[in-house]
Amino acid sequence: MPYTIEQVKALVREFPDFPSEGILFRDIFPIFRHPEAVECLVSHFVDYIKEQGKKVDVVVGLDARGFLFGPLIAIKLGVPFAPVRKRGKLPGQVVSATYMKEYGPDVFEMQADAIERGKKVVIVDDLLATGGSCKAAEDLVGQMGGEVVLDAFVIRLAGLEGEKKLKAPVYALMEC
Repeated sequence: MPYTIEQVKALVREFPDFPSEGILFRDIFPIFRHPEAVECLVSHFVDYIKEQGKKVDVVVGLDARGFLFGPLIAIKLGVPFAPVRKRGKLPGQVVSATYMKEYGPDVFEMQADAIERGKKVVIVDDLLATGGSCKAAEDLVGQMGGEVVLDAFVIRLAGLEGEKKLKAPVYALMEC
């Protein structure tokens, strides 16, 4: 039975005080228990991207939840997928960008040949919170001469205003 986007949203669960006290964790994994829900989610993002009327050459997914649906979006768009990984996880020459996490700096990397100069990029991830990790991904794309045309998320935490750190337009399926 096909899912509606509202039914997909309803699958996202909340866990108070996880991973630490005071945090309300949003869990997208129940979506992946229902292939029809995944299809609906991916189709929703593809339709939104196409409606923007911007050329897309590459989909970039952030480690690790962006890997769950980023490749599926790329396949439906008929474009390559490029992963952003944590430091030390990719072979060959890489480009790096540092960003701040709750407890200090962290580093994202991409293979240096993942995006050709002038290519238009959509970045996907599950959650936009403070914007630090997505900003690092935007920086990586920029180092290779690409242009981010959209940052797309399943969930945006509205109170944290992470979109203010980002250069590209932001789209989120849900706001919490």
